[in-house]
Amino acid sequence: MSTPTPFDSEAPLEKLLRIIRRNPDDMQELEMVEARWGSNPRFSDGTSFRFVRAEGKTFPKQRCLVPASEFHMTVGDKQYRVKLDDGNFFYLAAVWEPAIAEWPLSFRVITVAANPEVSRYQDRHGAIILRRQRMQWLDNSVPESDLLETPPARTFIVEEITRGPRQKALAL
Repeated sequence: MSTPTPFDSEAPLEKLLRIIRRNPDDMQELEMVEARWGSNPRFSDGTSFRFVRAEGKTFPKQRCLVPASEFHMTVGDKQYRVKLDDGNFFYLAAVWEPAIAEWPLSFRVITVAANPEVSRYQDRHGAIILRRQRMQWLDNSVPESDLLETPPARTFIVEEITRGPRQKALAL
């Protein structure tokens, strides 16, 4: 497996990201593949949906995981990184869609209501699957309601991403 990297919710639509899923040809095997983030716009009036809300939905098939060391969010002109407070990496719960015509294998991230640290900046974030829960998600062995829930307070550390020191004036 590769090293988890930051998940950037502002990534361009054409960007391919790694997902982990059960191999559809051999369900006993896990595989890491590259997939496009977002649904095929051909089936939704030209719009590609990148997220799907957890509430009121079930995801019995085509589950996948997006490995992440942190996720990024943009609020106004500021960008923030969100990490687990213990520094561990995690996964975002997602569902994949098969390639259709010119559109490649793709996925959408499942969202939940934001926990207290993130709710200061936005209303929702990706559903967090901890390392110990990864097989429960992929194998559908635990009720979705137990996995797709808002994390409790003090789960995340939110930090502003600074772009390095800025020179305010030229010295002559």
